[in-house]
Amino acid sequence: MYYEDGATSHRPRYGSIVDDERLSAEQMDERRRQNIAYEYLCHLEEAKQWMEACLEEELPSTTELEEGLRNGVYLGKLAKFFAPKLVSDKKIYDRDQTRYKHTGLHFRHTDNTVQWLRAMESIGFPKIFYPETTDVYDRKNMPKVIYCIHALSLYLYKLGIAPQIQDLLGKVDFTEEEISNMRKELEKYGIQMPAFSKIGGILANELSVDEAALHAAVIAINEAIDKGQAEGTMSALHNPNAMLRNTNEELAQDYQDTLSQAKRRKENLASGHRSSIATEERDVYEELLTQQEIQNSVNFVNMLAAVQKVNQTIDFQDKEALLAALRLPALGILSILEANSQCYLEHFTSYRDHKAKEVGAAAQLERDEIQRAVITCNDFAEAERRKQESVAAINAAIRQGIAENTVEELMNSEAQLPLVYPTAANLYQSELFSLQKNSKNKADLSHEALCVAVEMLSAVAVLNELLDTKDVVAVSEQLSDSPLGFSNIDHDNMQRYADTLIKHRAESLVRGQEFLTWNDVQKCIDTVNFQVHEEHERVIAIAEINEALNSGDAEKTFAALTLPTAKLQGVNPATAKHYHDLLLHTKDLICKRSGDESAVLWLDQIQEAIHTANQDQEDSLKLAKAVADINRAIAAGHEEDTLSALQNPCVELRGVLAECAPLYQTELEQLQSQHTQQGNSGSFWVKHRIKDKYDYFYNLESQKGTWVKPDDFVHDSTQLTKEDIMMVVSRVTAEYNREQLWLANESIIIQLQAWTRGYLVRRAYNDRLKYLKQKEPSVVKLQASWKGYKQRKAYKDRLQTLQSNVQTVVKLQSLVKMLRARQAYRKRLQYFKDHEKEIVKIQAFLKANKARDDYKTLTGAQDPPLSVVRKFAHLLEQSNLDLQEEQEVIHLREEVVTKIRSNQQMEKDLNLMDIKIGLLVKNRITLQDVVSLSKKMKTKKNKMTKEDLATGDKQGIKGLSKEKRRRLEAYQHLFYLLQTHPSYLAKLIFQMPQNKSTKFMDTVIFTLYNYASNQREEYLLLKLFESALKEEIKSKVDQIQDIVTGNPTVIKMVVSFNRGARGQNALRQLLSPVVKDIIENKTLGINTNPIDIYKAWVNQIETATGEASKLPYEVTAEQALLHEEVRDRLEASNHTLRTVTDKVLSSIMSSVDAIPYGMRYMAKVLKDTLHEKFPDSSDDDLLKIVGNLLYYRYMNPAIVAPDGFDIIDMTAGGQLHSEQRRNLGSVAKMLQHAAANKLFEGESDHLTPMNSYISSTYQKFRVFFQAACDVPAPEEKFNVDEYSDMVTLSKPVIYISIEEIINTHSIVLEHKEAIAPEPSDLLHELLDDLGDVPDMESLIGEGVVDPNDPNKENTLNQLAKTEISLTLTNKFELVDGDDRDMKGLMMKTKKLIVDVVRIQPGETLTDILETPANSQQELEHVKMVERRAAQDATAPEGLKSSQAALEDTQLPLEQKKRKILRNLRTLEQAGLVSSANKYQELINDISKDIRYQRRYRQRRKGELVKLQQTLSALNSKAAFYQDQINYYDTYIKTCLDNLNRKNSRRSIKMNRKDEEKGSKKSKQQSLKYTGARLHEKGVILEVEGLQTNQLKNVMFDISPCEEVGDFEIKAKFMGVEMEKVQLHFQDLLQLQYEGVAVMKMFDKAKVNVNLLIFLLNKKFYGK
Repeated sequence: MYYEDGATSHRPRYGSIVDDERLSAEQMDERRRQNIAYEYLCHLEEAKQWMEACLEEELPSTTELEEGLRNGVYLGKLAKFFAPKLVSDKKIYDRDQTRYKHTGLHFRHTDNTVQWLRAMESIGFPKIFYPETTDVYDRKNMPKVIYCIHALSLYLYKLGIAPQIQDLLGKVDFTEEEISNMRKELEKYGIQMPAFSKIGGILANELSVDEAALHAAVIAINEAIDKGQAEGTMSALHNPNAMLRNTNEELAQDYQDTLSQAKRRKENLASGHRSSIATEERDVYEELLTQQEIQNSVNFVNMLAAVQKVNQTIDFQDKEALLAALRLPALGILSILEANSQCYLEHFTSYRDHKAKEVGAAAQLERDEIQRAVITCNDFAEAERRKQESVAAINAAIRQGIAENTVEELMNSEAQLPLVYPTAANLYQSELFSLQKNSKNKADLSHEALCVAVEMLSAVAVLNELLDTKDVVAVSEQLSDSPLGFSNIDHDNMQRYADTLIKHRAESLVRGQEFLTWNDVQKCIDTVNFQVHEEHERVIAIAEINEALNSGDAEKTFAALTLPTAKLQGVNPATAKHYHDLLLHTKDLICKRSGDESAVLWLDQIQEAIHTANQDQEDSLKLAKAVADINRAIAAGHEEDTLSALQNPCVELRGVLAECAPLYQTELEQLQSQHTQQGNSGSFWVKHRIKDKYDYFYNLESQKGTWVKPDDFVHDSTQLTKEDIMMVVSRVTAEYNREQLWLANESIIIQLQAWTRGYLVRRAYNDRLKYLKQKEPSVVKLQASWKGYKQRKAYKDRLQTLQSNVQTVVKLQSLVKMLRARQAYRKRLQYFKDHEKEIVKIQAFLKANKARDDYKTLTGAQDPPLSVVRKFAHLLEQSNLDLQEEQEVIHLREEVVTKIRSNQQMEKDLNLMDIKIGLLVKNRITLQDVVSLSKKMKTKKNKMTKEDLATGDKQGIKGLSKEKRRRLEAYQHLFYLLQTHPSYLAKLIFQMPQNKSTKFMDTVIFTLYNYASNQREEYLLLKLFESALKEEIKSKVDQIQDIVTGNPTVIKMVVSFNRGARGQNALRQLLSPVVKDIIENKTLGINTNPIDIYKAWVNQIETATGEASKLPYEVTAEQALLHEEVRDRLEASNHTLRTVTDKVLSSIMSSVDAIPYGMRYMAKVLKDTLHEKFPDSSDDDLLKIVGNLLYYRYMNPAIVAPDGFDIIDMTAGGQLHSEQRRNLGSVAKMLQHAAANKLFEGESDHLTPMNSYISSTYQKFRVFFQAACDVPAPEEKFNVDEYSDMVTLSKPVIYISIEEIINTHSIVLEHKEAIAPEPSDLLHELLDDLGDVPDMESLIGEGVVDPNDPNKENTLNQLAKTEISLTLTNKFELVDGDDRDMKGLMMKTKKLIVDVVRIQPGETLTDILETPANSQQELEHVKMVERRAAQDATAPEGLKSSQAALEDTQLPLEQKKRKILRNLRTLEQAGLVSSANKYQELINDISKDIRYQRRYRQRRKGELVKLQQTLSALNSKAAFYQDQINYYDTYIKTCLDNLNRKNSRRSIKMNRKDEEKGSKKSKQQSLKYTGARLHEKGVILEVEGLQTNQLKNVMFDISPCEEVGDFEIKAKFMGVEMEKVQLHFQDLLQLQYEGVAVMKMFDKAKVNVNLLIFLLNKKFYGK
């Protein structure tokens, strides 16, 4: 687009509508040229932006792009982008364009353009788009270059290499000047502008037959839609080339209606653009429906039908039918659970009723509403189930008694309980346990009970936490606002509640109580309420007490104190006066302290005063009594009584001492006498001063006191008061204390004296000790002399005693020694008897250890001694068990090979039957061919009975004549040579054409190796594969990537063989579990295509709203990803894909040992051979090639199509759904990218977030591939060497048909010069022995087939498939009696040595041979020979020993020795052995034979197990094939019955003569048409070299052949026969099945396939 300044400026735009009536013809033409120039500039901008995206660098501006492309640098870089293996940076001339910028174009710049053209050719880009080199360099036709770039972008986009080019037409602006300049440039070119809009159609025409077939099928569907017949449309939809899914015959009319409406909408939409687009530039799909649009319409109809079925089941209230309807694939409802079916039905019913009320009429549920309802029901059911599970878990945890577990279960969100605080775990546990225990029958708590309890306990926990903070305000709020449910709460008392609870909380923590419970809190609230009430009553009583005090009346005060509401404790009427005085005194103190005369007493002050007054009353009475007692004691004159009275604590006298008792008595008596002398009142009252404030009156007679002064009170002066007594006591005590002071210091003086004396004694001791230490040596010497003297004297006395009793001592010693020895022996003997079993085990261990050491010496020593070899020589003897196992192996091997061939033939027949039944659906004429094939399948396996085979053997190649025997042996020699020398077959494979080599491999080679049914043949087959692979890489691989991009023959052979019977179990074990999980997961849906996700989303919106979506229906991937919903769904699908891929990858990674050894070894050979040929290649490149073999070729097809590779079990007629295949394909694609480390880019940009996963997975694959290549060599794996065939018990046997013998003979003979160029090669000698290739009858047997039999050819073909067994032998082995073959001589010598060594022992072989045998050894030898002869007589025919071997074995022992010596001399002359080392070479070879024999027995046992397993698997597969045959039989029978019913009426009318006549006539009938007539019918489209008006001179003669379904067509031009061709009707049907609309006949005539089939049906079959 461009623009000009100014209000009147026009904006020319391609396709815009302008008012042409005001323009002249010249102006209109000018405007057209301007539009063309603008369009070309848009295409330039599109190409520029696309190349920038590919090259990741900026290109020149749009107007300068043509000039910038002339040097070809950008084109060369583009070639490197899409063909990096072909074009490198070094091949791009002037890559940085420095030369171009300085000197301009150079002729070498054309190399860049040539590189670009070659790169396009290498990727298969159609040459129709290629520009010339001069178009670029000389700028002769730059539009052609831009046109080519556009076509290349579309091609690369379809290959997934580059991004899609953008459509910028009308979206970019250019100035008027730029457009005018471009118009002038285009005029200079003088060429017609390429049709950019037709690139897609031209490219489609140049693509493969499959694309064309799809195009033809889609056009056929559009034509059928236009006809308006549902049956025709349905038939077109069923065309496999249309690749449509999920079509249903019952919905044919709905498909027709929906497709018709969609087509009309598209035609109406396209009609608005026709006027602005040239006819030749229109795209056919502007008006026709595309394949995707047709599929969308089919899906839409299927979905509507499924929705209708769901609504019908709701009407019938049938939950089983509803469940089945919801599971319909077309509906696409996810997460259907059978357990929730009742919930679905109820929810759907209620929702639809509610919807009907809103609408006011009958309402139907839409798909999105159904999906939402299903999800809602699932969520509700799942939540309810989990809630009940959580409640049960909570009750169990409560019973268990572990608080942490209880809280964990309570906090489970699925339990749907109120908030739980983990810190209060013990509170929840204790309270809930108590609640559970007190429930009825101690049953579990219900969810409702738990909700209430948890809510209350959580509030209590919060309250406890607030109490810990001592926040009164927060505690008050919690009490008032929380759901605790406390009763009797008074908000005026909140402060008191909080304080009291805080106090109680602190006290409970001290007591060890972790939490205050709800009951504790309620009790505290009740207590506070009671206290508040009491306090209110007390306030009133306290006021009355204060008023009484103010009145000064003690009685009034006492009355107030005794009020019940005051609740004062300890009020005593006798103390009323003192209460009044003490309260007044207290009040005065308060007034003075506060300075307030009106101050009053408070409750605690009053109570305290009462307690004080009561105490004063008690103390005063005790004091008065105690003082009275003292006075009485003084008066009595008893000092002890006086002392006891003074010590009474009630008197409160201090310092009373018992020592001063006499003094106390004396002094107090004097004082009492003085008081008596002063006068005696005669009264009994005494007054005491209490606390220096109050008077207390005490009556001595009644011993009672009062605070009220008695009316007749007179103080008794004779009584001493407390003060008098205290004064006397204090004075006397003080005097006594002074007297005792000195007495108390006596001990201190004595201690001082002791310290002084001790010092003097210690000083004298230290002086003496110092002297002794100075004289220590002298003291020690004196002590030693004395001790030595005493010891010597005792020794001499003892010695004298012993010398005088020598005989007695000796006798005692001997007796003691004998006794000890006897005890030790008996003890040891008893120990052995007690441990007899252990001793036997130790001996067995020692013997076994010795045997193991001997065997290690045998296997590990370089020169094992003869004594060791002799111990194990018996292992070389063949036992009856060996013969039985060998015979069983041969029998099982024959059965396995026969079963494999039978299954392969059955599989081919079934594949052919699949095709024929598929063609039958297209055309009923082939029913008779299907029936014929079915009959052949039934009778084929019964055709050749055992008697027939036996007869053939007697008369054919296995006849008893000498000539036939010679030919049989020659073939046995030939096949042995081909089997054991893989180089012949390896070269032969590449000498034959591709189609013949594949068939040759499938039939002859695998037969030659018995399908690797044992280890020897598996080893030889692997060697063949190895040789062939090396040969192919050497001769046919030029680049390392050729292995991946090409289709190597050997790689196909290896993969095909290892996926066969022997490797199928490994592949099934490797992939079956994970593949089954993917297939059986009904909720799994992986879709990584943004466009599909977008369309599904739009459909969902429209279904939910019932209105057309405002979003566009057709979008690109980039446009679809602009929507967040699409990105979310894509991310979810990617996450699921990663999860599923990880499972498959984990199974693969953990099963490296399960991969067949043959696959792993060939991977190793492939890696090593490629590294040898391409030493510069990196490990990553080599491992990617290995990954291509192990994963892409071996495992990937089994993942994509598990039903085709027996990975999963399928019933006859069963198949996988498209959704399952898409899931498997997505996983396989992900693993394929990971194995090749191929990141997503270009067309798969939306999957770039998966690239990190691809890279990490590749690293895992890398380790896996390296581990897979780490395998031992076949020789080590199978333990095969040059002597293996010589020491095996049985000769190799193959089972091959006569036809395969003849084919192999002819092929080898044809290519013998290529595979064996040397004339002296052994192959030439064997081929000369065989002579020319024999005919079939000579090998089958003359007379087996009647020469007059009209079906002689068919009978011969059947007999050619007769299998015979060939026992392979080596012609060039040692012949009996011929000692020129040193290897054979050595074998015979070793056998003789083993026989001799087993009988006669000796240190060396020379010693044994030179030492004569005794009679016992001769007798033992004879017994061994007889035993061996008897065993050989009972052995099967194929396992008997040769006559020469028997003769050697039956020689006497001495003759064997002599023959051994002769053979040893011959071998020594040949340099194979040496007498210098005692012929140790032979001993070493015998030890190897022993080891090989042992391993051979082990392998044979393993082979027996493998053969039995393989046979079982083959039988299972045969049973499966038989089920399929039975399934097809049922199908064919149904077809025949239907056909008979249709034709019954016509069959009744025809009589036998008419039938014969008609049959005879039909055989001779032929048709003749002119070319013009066939052209009118549409059968002939054109004939090359002839104009339409010349077709009348061409005559076509169509006549049927004898074989049903074959026709001969002759072409005559002006009566002269020009061409003749035989046409098979089955081939026509196959072409129709594959969607091929046009075929060539005579290489000149183009024929419409469908119309030709119609013509043949009509004229020859009456249809």
